[in-house]
Amino acid sequence: MMRSPPTPSTTVLATGALLAMTACWGSTFFLIKDLLDRVPTLDFLAVRFAVAGLVMVAVAPRALRRLSPLARRRAVVLGALYGVAQILQTAGLAHTAASVSGFITGLYVVATPLLAAVLLRTRINGLTWAAVALATSGLAVLTLDGIALGYGEAITLVAAILYALHIVALGAWSTAEDALGMSIAQVLVIALICLVATAPDGLVLPATVADWLSVLYMALVAGALALVAQTWAQAHLAPTRAAIVMSMEPVFAATFAVGLGGESLTWRLLGGGAMVLVAMLVVEAGPRRPIEGEVQHLAV
Repeated sequence: MMRSPPTPSTTVLATGALLAMTACWGSTFFLIKDLLDRVPTLDFLAVRFAVAGLVMVAVAPRALRRLSPLARRRAVVLGALYGVAQILQTAGLAHTAASVSGFITGLYVVATPLLAAVLLRTRINGLTWAAVALATSGLAVLTLDGIALGYGEAITLVAAILYALHIVALGAWSTAEDALGMSIAQVLVIALICLVATAPDGLVLPATVADWLSVLYMALVAGALALVAQTWAQAHLAPTRAAIVMSMEPVFAATFAVGLGGESLTWRLLGGGAMVLVAMLVVEAGPRRPIEGEVQHLAV
């Protein structure tokens, strides 16, 4: 079943929402890397998403009740995909360089059109594939000094595939009307998964005010608000298009690392960032056949 094509203004708004969400995500890389020196991975994720879920339920208690049983089941699947991906990505970040983690995570830009083609039978034109290749090359230039596939890299690659599945399924299942409710349900599922995973060893909480401020920012802004923005935006954008826009995350991560993290601005950062930006502009400005503009439903 197909939805009616979004209007141009809605498409621009959805793209802007994804970019804002991606900027929030990019701002968290150096914060997470620092925080994991003091708080274990699962404990950090459990606290982050538990806080986000509790605040979201308190702010919009009726949004969950308005979801149909089908929408709730889909939200549980989406939350499980995202939650496991978050655990694997964050665990991988503790075993590999942040730059390598950013590149491998960004490979969802390649996995998304492949999964969309298989699961949604979406046909992707040559220009879009060229944008995917350019974005991937830009990610490599931006982040990599070299890579060897070890434990951290391997689990981060699995996380990238799960993120791609989440993007495809979210694009197929989300609606603008259910965006808030589905976002709350996803966050609660993610929090539950992380709390269950960390329960045997007990829950370690942040010990300082600065660490709590970091967690609150990542819970409420880069967590709750970002997921609402993504869920709403993907009701109006095809999965491959969304993935290419979201490939700007390492560009934002590098920008924040230079501006706030004290890293140096290099030609590699400029060149790789420019390549990813051009890829996004190509897929936004280029012509699309009608089937690529449709956001399709995927049966449970």
